Amino acid sequence: MPLSASPLSAQALQFSHGATPVLRDVSLLVPDGRLTVLLGPNGSGKSTLLSLLARLAKPSQGAVLLHGQDIHQQPTRAVARQIGLLPQTPLSPDGMTVAEVVARGRYPHQGLLKRWSAADDAAVAQALAVTGTSAFADRTLDQLSGGQRQRCFIALALAQETPILLFDEPTSYLDLRYQVEVMELIASLPRDHGRTVITVLHDLNFAMQYADRLVFLKQGRIHSVLEQVTACSAAQIEEVFETPVVRATHPQSGLPVFLPVSGGSR
Repeated sequence: MPLSASPLSAQALQFSHGATPVLRDVSLLVPDGRLTVLLGPNGSGKSTLLSLLARLAKPSQGAVLLHGQDIHQQPTRAVARQIGLLPQTPLSPDGMTVAEVVARGRYPHQGLLKRWSAADDAAVAQALAVTGTSAFADRTLDQLSGGQRQRCFIALALAQETPILLFDEPTSYLDLRYQVEVMELIASLPRDHGRTVITVLHDLNFAMQYADRLVFLKQGRIHSVLEQVTACSAAQIEEVFETPVVRATHPQSGLPVFLPVSGGSR
């Protein structure tokens, strides 16, 4: 994929925590309008890479390019109009209604002299509608279930009206029903709304069912990139995660499912 076709890219990134290297020479092109999932073992650098792409941290070497220009050379508000982020543990302000929380997504569009406008109202209403949270608009976050709260935080990111959205393990701490709801919503963003989405996922099989594209990290490096989920093999999963698996096929989607080899079968 040519660089011109990628709205966001990483170029030879290096990053360390103190003397401990976390990312080593990571280069990645993010395709427009697709759901890219970052996968890998704990400590492989997935969340660190997402933080660098979101401009939350600065690489020790290399660069993150947003539309071909170094992201750290661009104004903060300009970047915030292009990239929305849902961190792994978003803050839950006490006493704020869902509508008030989602309205915070309009911050990048508010200048010193600009007042709240009909366009801001429309953006918030659209974000609530897309995420199915309009019915909760006047309720506070502490009145909602975990899955409902997560959808509200996704609405906050959508209200920012950015073409690029980054999610860090958006299904963490949710039960199965809400994991499915959240992943169905995230998968709809590129498909139905033209957004470019990059997400870190912990669950391998959720990634297989929802991703357009898979990026595997291991020991701080890009191990492999798969443009088609169906190309993923048991041997590849075993090499990345260092545990034996068998590959099966989901009976409805026809996509791969990977199951651990039980102790008695090894």
